[in-house]
Amino acid sequence: MTFSPPLVEQVALVTGGSRGIGAAIVRRLARDGATVAFTYLNSAARAQALANEIVAAGGKAVAQRADSADIDALRSCIDRVAADHGRLDILVNSAGIGLMGLVDDYSPGDFDRMMAVNVRAPFFAAQGAARHMRRGGRIIVIGSAAADRAAFAGNSVYAASKGAVAAMVRGLALDLSARGITVNNLQPGPIATEANAASGAQLDAINAMMPVGRMGSVDEVAAMVAYLVGVEAAFVTGASLTIDGGLTA
Repeated sequence: MTFSPPLVEQVALVTGGSRGIGAAIVRRLARDGATVAFTYLNSAARAQALANEIVAAGGKAVAQRADSADIDALRSCIDRVAADHGRLDILVNSAGIGLMGLVDDYSPGDFDRMMAVNVRAPFFAAQGAARHMRRGGRIIVIGSAAADRAAFAGNSVYAASKGAVAAMVRGLALDLSARGITVNNLQPGPIATEANAASGAQLDAINAMMPVGRMGSVDEVAAMVAYLVGVEAAFVTGASLTIDGGLTA
């Protein structure tokens, strides 16, 4: 008996897929057989290296430059991926930013940028992707456990943006349920990435507050995404699934 990878013939788009959690998701979806397009903003060389790595391993991946805060660019990217491959089955909104600051001096510009990337972009990406999706389509937003626990000072706007994502996903799930498209929110806690490269006393402090005694890995987040985009998750929609080592327990 032979088994095919679970996502053969499916097409996925991952926003913010050139590094960190996004890159792990791109690798996992490609390993599972999907053709994966992913967006990047600044590092074309890094993005192309990831695409080349996947192709060299026998997968299918292509990098597309798009600023998630630019709705027209995001829509064009989605339409181009669907046109190039004849379909779009999976959207993972992984692009996100964290502009931290205390309430006393937080700027309107940083507030607007955070909401544009973390909230507005996933909404309009879902809108654009759903136009191309058939029954069985999957939309995932990478939120944050900060939606349930701000955890430290200076995190109010970021936490607010991720709380908005959780609420938005519930509404999107209801909007798209009749069309057989699921929408879910994945909420990681502290994850070891380049952007969160704690070491020494900082790492010890983070590990000490984690019930499991460590930060999570990007591959653990990607594995949860792999479940949500699979056929076995067809009954999961409108959910916020937390992967945080017990931090919010």
